[in-house]
Amino acid sequence: MSCSQMSSLHYIRIGIFGKENVGKSSLFNEIIKQNIATASSIAEKKINILEKAIEINNMGPCLFFDTPSLNLINNLSRSDDRKKIRDLIKKIDIAIILINDFDFEYAADFITKLNDVPKIIAINKIDILEQDYLTKLKKKIFSEFDLEAIEISAKKNINLDALINNLIKIKPYQEKNIFGDLIQENDSVLVIIPKDTQEPQGRLILPHSQIISNLLDKEAIVTCATKKNFLSVLKNMNPEPKLIITGSQIFDFIIENNIPPTIKITSFSILLAQYNGDIQEFKKGADFIDKLKPDSKVLIVEACTHVPIEEDITRVQIPRLLKNYLGFNLKIKFLRGNDFPKDLTEYDLIIHCGACTFKKEFMLARINQAKKQKVNISNYGLAIAKLKNLLDKIYFQQKT
Repeated sequence: MSCSQMSSLHYIRIGIFGKENVGKSSLFNEIIKQNIATASSIAEKKINILEKAIEINNMGPCLFFDTPSLNLINNLSRSDDRKKIRDLIKKIDIAIILINDFDFEYAADFITKLNDVPKIIAINKIDILEQDYLTKLKKKIFSEFDLEAIEISAKKNINLDALINNLIKIKPYQEKNIFGDLIQENDSVLVIIPKDTQEPQGRLILPHSQIISNLLDKEAIVTCATKKNFLSVLKNMNPEPKLIITGSQIFDFIIENNIPPTIKITSFSILLAQYNGDIQEFKKGADFIDKLKPDSKVLIVEACTHVPIEEDITRVQIPRLLKNYLGFNLKIKFLRGNDFPKDLTEYDLIIHCGACTFKKEFMLARINQAKKQKVNISNYGLAIAKLKNLLDKIYFQQKT
């Protein structure tokens, strides 16, 4: 997923699971009102996961996943395929399990893998099931899973409103606004878009649009500027902004222009780290940079995928800042997307992006993994501020 795409951070992610020919693709197509998923044979032995976003009233933006047969999922031999399914389970907020016969041992096996993920069991194809059979099947499902099954027919669009209503009832807790109590209604905020080579022509990248959207949700007064014109914009702002938000890579340029001390300065990456991660752990990781040695290994991770550019912040700017700050080269490895090692102990420090395309639980799992393995982890924004000797001049939420 590219950082310039629609954010999946705020989606409620819903996986549709079931054995072969249970009607997963039919349900997927009926919910999204498009005929894009097709039934596949277990003989294909392919792990194809289709996803599609849709807005559901009283629920918000949702991302639905049409998944391979559980017959296939439960018997994967390739480690890469098993990893795809593990990553999917980590992503989803709700699982819909489709059943239409008494052979649901496959479903029981899979449900154990879901752990605490909320589940809905739906009996599909009720348009062709006898009532007596349906009654006995519901009773058996309740006995096995302690869940009341919903009766539906995806193909005939029967009772899908009941399924949606159940999704609404169990939708996960939605995180508060990124700004929390930092910004109130009518507070003035200056957002400085670096407009460097990472910014696509004619649109904003995801972290920038996320931050602006959250400010508007707070009813803040938002003024946007570029690196080139921000000083003239700032001089004409009355009242002065409570907060300046910019790209971490131009912290030094902004601060050297004698910004009044009454104005807090932060970055897109740091705000996302506070919202989506553990800012105190990231601060400890940034401070650990001073302890790195020439033989230290650093892992730099970005959540999204894009073609690297000439002045790529991950592959060019951060490594250059590390060398300039420390005075020597480090052993650096780069990873992106869902790639993240199980064993982190070979690394002395991990520097992670703001994870604007990850949900909070996914990012926290990475942080906790690093903590358990006693590996320091930081964030692009805090690491860059440290490497530019500006950590004491930028705003982030300090532990109280």
